[in-house]
Amino acid sequence: MINVKNLSKRYGQVVAVDRISFEVNEGEIVGFLGPNGAGKTSTIRILTCYHPATSGSAEIGGYDVFSNSQAVRRLIGYLPESTPLYPEMRVREYLNFRGKLHGLGSADRAGAIEKVTRRCWLSEFIDRPIGQLSKGMRQRVGLADALLHNPRVLVLDEPTIGLDPTQIRETRNLIRELGRDHTILFSSHILSEVEQVCSRIIIIAGGRLIAAGTPDELRRQISADSRLIAEVQGPFAAIRTAVANLGGVDGVEIAESDGWCRLAISSNGSADIRAPLAKLVYDNGWSIRELRRETPTLEDFFVKIIAQQSGAVRT
Repeated sequence: MINVKNLSKRYGQVVAVDRISFEVNEGEIVGFLGPNGAGKTSTIRILTCYHPATSGSAEIGGYDVFSNSQAVRRLIGYLPESTPLYPEMRVREYLNFRGKLHGLGSADRAGAIEKVTRRCWLSEFIDRPIGQLSKGMRQRVGLADALLHNPRVLVLDEPTIGLDPTQIRETRNLIRELGRDHTILFSSHILSEVEQVCSRIIIIAGGRLIAAGTPDELRRQISADSRLIAEVQGPFAAIRTAVANLGGVDGVEIAESDGWCRLAISSNGSADIRAPLAKLVYDNGWSIRELRRETPTLEDFFVKIIAQQSGAVRT
């Protein structure tokens, strides 16, 4: 549904997007992730026909975003990070105005407005001036606008910004629901948020694509960094020597507190030494009160590869 090849965007000497390529298949919810200034918004503005690219190509639904922008605009619903609204208009008036721009007839507009305001929890605010709404409520109006013409593709740039925790949870659930009927490109700089709603994740930094895959695929890339955390009671020196000599152990960090040895154990590759460690403790008559595997999160992975990318740019 979305096909991007070698896309670049320059602003003078600044390279905002640097030859990125990716695809979003029909029916997917794909997270577009990166730190602030990574090039996410520049890419999105190209895909939604607001900015031209410097080079490369992009298609949505088979239509070129450069040479057939009108057809692309009919296919997409776009929620920008800062939703441009008319504060003097009431919500119903604004959505009616936007419906006319989308080419919807009077009866179709009325039905669409009723549907999207109910879906975006705006029904009780529909006759209130937009200028009197909170930032979170205005974000809902923008989302309702993006859904108004029932587009095949939704492009959502930071859709939960400005929302309270309850509204964020409701918006995540709505995005999952919308994924049944729409292809969604969902931009955010919050990885845990993207992970909860997306089937695939694309990460960019410094304008370059640096990682892509399903959440599980990205987790597997960091599984080697997992550690085993244990608290064992017994002779300090004996515990340290015995654990270090366990098969598969690559390194041991040990500290003593209140008569307990707290161990942080690194293993070779994907070795799981929980069972051997438990047997070691039992055989020696020691006590154990904690045994768990500490696996880095996708957020840890994100921070790590962003740091690596930053280091590569500086050098």
